[in-house]
Amino acid sequence: MPAPRTPAGSARDRILDTAFRLFYAHGPRGVGVDTVIAESGVAKATLYKHFPRKDDLVLAYLDRVDQAWFGALRAAARDAGDEPRDQLVGMFDALAGACRREGYHGCAFINTAAESSAGGPVHARTVEHKTVVRAWVTELARQAGAADPELLARQLTLLLDGGLASGVLDGDPAIAEAARRSARTLVDEALS
Repeated sequence: MPAPRTPAGSARDRILDTAFRLFYAHGPRGVGVDTVIAESGVAKATLYKHFPRKDDLVLAYLDRVDQAWFGALRAAARDAGDEPRDQLVGMFDALAGACRREGYHGCAFINTAAESSAGGPVHARTVEHKTVVRAWVTELARQAGAADPELLARQLTLLLDGGLASGVLDGDPAIAEAARRSARTLVDEALS
């Protein structure tokens, strides 16, 4: 008896779910398309129908990571309350959640940028993500009344990125709390 046909949407989702897991664990360059095909259980033609080039699959992976990470940052900020000042610090709770996750491998955007060619579409997408996050933090800093919202946003996003990197290097859950405390100091200084 032939296997039931799988709707195209679910095949695409299986491919993307598999790529997400493998790319995050090993980096996009460390995973061949044949491995994604084998582990997702789709035909080669199906993968190429949805993602004609590997870069298309990597970009879809980064879009999914962006939704998850930026969503976690915004949710953590909202959970900190209505005051932008508190949200600037509260977003660091997303860092704590990320660093505690099983299989944590750091920032997918930094990791992917490190193995992609500058000027290419994948590298451009990593830069775009960091720019959008910094713009969001800049707007929160502006709403909080920072004298130099761009500087505060740059400082806080550097702290986030450093926390993401440090969390993978030594896995110490205290890193996120140290980053949060440092964020509080930076915010208090910028808003005094």
